[in-house]
Amino acid sequence: MINWEEEVRFDKLHEECGVFALYGHPEAANLVYLGLYALQHRGQESAGMASSDGRKIYSVRKMGHVADIFTPEVLNELPGSLAIGHTRYSTAGDTTLRNAQPLSVACGKGQIAIAHNGNLTNAIELRRELEEDGSIFQSTSDTEVILHLMARSRERTLSGALREALLQIEGAFSLVCLAEDRIIIARDPHGFRPLAMGRLEIEGQRAAVVFASETCAFDLIDAAYVNDVEPGEMVIVGPEGMTRERYTPPEATAHCVFEHVYFSRPDSIVFGKPVAESREMMGRLLAREHPVDADVVVPVPDSGVAAAIGYASESGIPYRQALIRNHYVGRTFIEPSQAIRDFGVKLKLNPVRHLLQGKRVILVDDSIVRGTTSRKIVRMVRSAGAREVHLRISCPPTISPCYYGVDTPSLRELIAANNDIKQIEQYVEADSLAYLSLESLRRSVHDSDHRFCYACYTGKYPTLVRIDEIVLAKTGCC
Repeated sequence: MINWEEEVRFDKLHEECGVFALYGHPEAANLVYLGLYALQHRGQESAGMASSDGRKIYSVRKMGHVADIFTPEVLNELPGSLAIGHTRYSTAGDTTLRNAQPLSVACGKGQIAIAHNGNLTNAIELRRELEEDGSIFQSTSDTEVILHLMARSRERTLSGALREALLQIEGAFSLVCLAEDRIIIARDPHGFRPLAMGRLEIEGQRAAVVFASETCAFDLIDAAYVNDVEPGEMVIVGPEGMTRERYTPPEATAHCVFEHVYFSRPDSIVFGKPVAESREMMGRLLAREHPVDADVVVPVPDSGVAAAIGYASESGIPYRQALIRNHYVGRTFIEPSQAIRDFGVKLKLNPVRHLLQGKRVILVDDSIVRGTTSRKIVRMVRSAGAREVHLRISCPPTISPCYYGVDTPSLRELIAANNDIKQIEQYVEADSLAYLSLESLRRSVHDSDHRFCYACYTGKYPTLVRIDEIVLAKTGCC
């Protein structure tokens, strides 16, 4: 994988993030706070917000969860009727405040704040060029590359500078940008990461315009989902109204299917499709492909719940919530000095023993990455008295890293890249193991016209990807 730290001390390329933007509401900061709260699952490391009163941009960025950062006192420091926000989770590298977003700068085009979800696959090369030209970077995030490209642009308008920057970057990005009197939204030409647009009606006034990584953020503030920002599209919302334009022709669409498999909340509409519906269909098709004679269907919460409901419905085997998740586990905890086997998993999950005792259990989860967590959960279910444990996974084996903004480990850490299904079955200590087929995954998300990216399951990337100076050619995502 790319050695971000050694060459340019970049943060690790995989950033799972959520973005939110709003224009035209007197309580912009409060509403962006609520939007970020709904997007907290997309990033728990840090959060930030920038607002504008039409003359000046105000910014707050802190480590921690949204509710802890944006107290009423902090929100009072963010005046204005337009604002953007970001919640971030980086899996390695610099997990410090300097990488929290939105990032902001003052340049010849005024004050700018910017945040994005995704990963720029040519960020290393661009950063080298910028540093050679005298740019000084304050963070190790690839988002700052976009800011520097905008700042050095000779275009006279902010939208022109952003357009010029976007034409130089490659990879995945759903981007929100705040100026003193407007917001600018843009999405990469492949549409890797989701970005929805909505309207919030205000009595007696023009409706506010909102943008978010997922539509669940609209529900909390009573905004109506309108449509998605199109791949290769830029949307500008300012005093003169809203304009939508193509800053570049769209490429072959490559929506990240993992958003539907795992990452997005089930109550969201992502890429125009209800996530809960997709996941339930994954479970139904999994039951058709890999039936098993058993007593109960048990989800691994929370990501396996919808698929397990589908599996149980299709198979006729009772659904039981026999693993209870502790929703209050933070990122750090005190572990007893005396070793407790599988302590980390026990902290997050606890079995309901009377539902498992003596039962043949079908355990449904969304994915297996390294395999270590799956093995611990199988052991937990078995130690709670299960007679058999059959593991069913509602996606194909993950055999390739993602370079477009979803956290997956290196190739050598992916268990399915280095072992066949029988070997994985033995490792996780299940009585049987089966994955959903790629064709059934396509059916689950209604991908009849090949608009999704399946690179993590196929190793075929829809764009050129550079890894440690080695170039993976564009191979298509099918």
